[in-house]
Amino acid sequence: MSATSAQDALNQMNALATHTALSAYAVLGNVLALLILASALFLFARYVGRGPFVALLLSFYAGYAIYAAFPYLAFLPSAPALTAVLSHAAVYFGLVLVFYIILRRVVVSDFLYIGLFGHIILATLGAAFLIALAYHVFSVTDVYHFTPTIAQLFAPTQYFFYWFAAPAIGLFFFAR
Repeated sequence: MSATSAQDALNQMNALATHTALSAYAVLGNVLALLILASALFLFARYVGRGPFVALLLSFYAGYAIYAAFPYLAFLPSAPALTAVLSHAAVYFGLVLVFYIILRRVVVSDFLYIGLFGHIILATLGAAFLIALAYHVFSVTDVYHFTPTIAQLFAPTQYFFYWFAAPAIGLFFFAR
């Protein structure tokens, strides 16, 4: 084996390792966003209890229902993109907070059981719901570009219904 062919092989291995590391880093970064959001929801569920967690998941739906009919969205800024995304998200999360306070008074955790596995699944489905909502309602892609793998899961409009319904279906199966 000559010195140049050995050097070429080494260069190819370095290029492959660098490309693989960068690809893994990008995928890990986007999956990490989903994992951090799911972990925050899981810790919320474990810290405050089952009833408040169910109230939070249901307030995501109630907040979206009022957000979709909110008459003053046209007054929110539309440019720059970051300001538009943050203002729309602030209105949505404000509505979620109002409905969380209301639902927290109604949902009683004494009659509810969700196991550890159910908490993990529901937290992940809640995080996926929020990411799908960010894709389709808040147009987060104008501000942040996810990897193609994550985009394939959340960007298609035909998948939005399934991500939207997933936490409710999860509650049906895991909350007893």
